[in-house]
Amino acid sequence: MADEQSVDTSPEDLEQPAEVLGADAERIAELENQLAEAKEQVLRAAADVQNARRRAEQDVEKAHKFALEKFANDLLPVVDSLERGLELSNADDDTLKPMREGMQLTLKVFLDALERYQVLQLNPVGEPFNPEQHQAMVMEESATMEPGSVLKVFQKGYSLSGRLLRPAMVVVSKAPADAPPSIDEQA
Repeated sequence: MADEQSVDTSPEDLEQPAEVLGADAERIAELENQLAEAKEQVLRAAADVQNARRRAEQDVEKAHKFALEKFANDLLPVVDSLERGLELSNADDDTLKPMREGMQLTLKVFLDALERYQVLQLNPVGEPFNPEQHQAMVMEESATMEPGSVLKVFQKGYSLSGRLLRPAMVVVSKAPADAPPSIDEQA
């Protein structure tokens, strides 16, 4: 047993002064606090990275979804012109029938192409006025329509993937002046 080293420790050597133990405990507590702060910082950094990634993905998604917005806005006057041409041309005139048919087919193909890219036409005749989608140009008395309904559409509105491109320009109905005021009996 010559290979074994003998360690001569006495019970007094194992006992350390209380102040040394207190300093070690303080140091351990300080290191534990630093470790907890470092873990919190890592979690915050990971959350920030995840939030940045999610925002970037949403931005890319919106860019793809609404990339056609300017292009679609530039095409809307062409649709308006075709519609006005059809409205103003006489449907009973036999000499204009081929031109009207061509305009109708062109308009249909054009609207179908826009619809494939989620550009939808808003034609709210008879619907309640919605200030988020309609722009009231005039109010007109009407005995046949409920007040606040769209009577006529001057210019149709359009939306792209649910986002309003252009509001519909409309005539809104109001109660006739000689009609008795309606009383809400539930009020």
